[in-house]
Amino acid sequence: MPLLFSRARPFAAPVVVLLSIFAPGLALASSTPVLDRIRDTGTIRLAYRESSVPFSFYDTDKKPVGYAMDLCLRVVDKLRTDLKRPDLKVQYVMVTPSSRIPAIAEGKADLECGSTTNTRERREKVAFTIPHYIAGSRMIVKTSSGILKWDDLRGKTAVSTKGTTNITELRKVNDARVLGMKILEAKDHAEAFAMVESGKADAFAMDDVLLYGFRANARNPGDYAVVGDMLTVEPYAIMLSKDEAEFKHLVDRAMTNIILDYDAEKLYRKWFLQPIPPNGVRLDIPMNFLLRDSFKYPSDKTAD
Repeated sequence: MPLLFSRARPFAAPVVVLLSIFAPGLALASSTPVLDRIRDTGTIRLAYRESSVPFSFYDTDKKPVGYAMDLCLRVVDKLRTDLKRPDLKVQYVMVTPSSRIPAIAEGKADLECGSTTNTRERREKVAFTIPHYIAGSRMIVKTSSGILKWDDLRGKTAVSTKGTTNITELRKVNDARVLGMKILEAKDHAEAFAMVESGKADAFAMDDVLLYGFRANARNPGDYAVVGDMLTVEPYAIMLSKDEAEFKHLVDRAMTNIILDYDAEKLYRKWFLQPIPPNGVRLDIPMNFLLRDSFKYPSDKTAD
């Protein structure tokens, strides 16, 4: 959407009003299995990732932290009010790229707080709330490799993470450009980056922001570079059940308020522009124009 207005506070109010008109009275959400279970047990289950820096990962105490984790916890705070459960507790559920969608679809977790892209294919199984980040698929290589663009991978070995959109796009590029790459699947992002570190792979294809996270936390960050044109645009969003319209509305409304109250921007600065665990590094990734424009008009709709 073109940038037509500044994001001044007067434009925020009509959005909130429209949401209230769209589904009035949902502060006391109607009965659904997920909401009933959350009310009855006093517990909400948040799925997290081990190595999706800075969205969802372990800190030095093996505690899940990150930008997406903080957003999920803000959503939980608002659900405590909406569900009249100030004592609502959080239970953490660890997921991988290949297990995250089944975890939500099968009811093992209520919200997935990570770096999951909202795609049409995935929406056949799960639902997504408003995007909290917009990334692009690129690759990380050793600076000594001389690799600068995708065509430089001709005849080389590339890796991506199993169950991600990136490995699908990597295969498409390989076929379309007849690069003759050997493509490997890693169980998670950390394993994929380790393959580049050890020389088992020449490149790791993944969303650029995650690659910058691995580069920043490497022993010698200057040994690695994030290169290549963007293969895709990846809108990240919290994932939840597609069969829980009332629960989704509460989560959407919570995310809208978090964005319009500027809490999301504050959290962005915390995780992308300030030192973060585990090593106190600074990613220094300014908010891109796609996300900034998205925050002006919060919506769960994305271009597929």
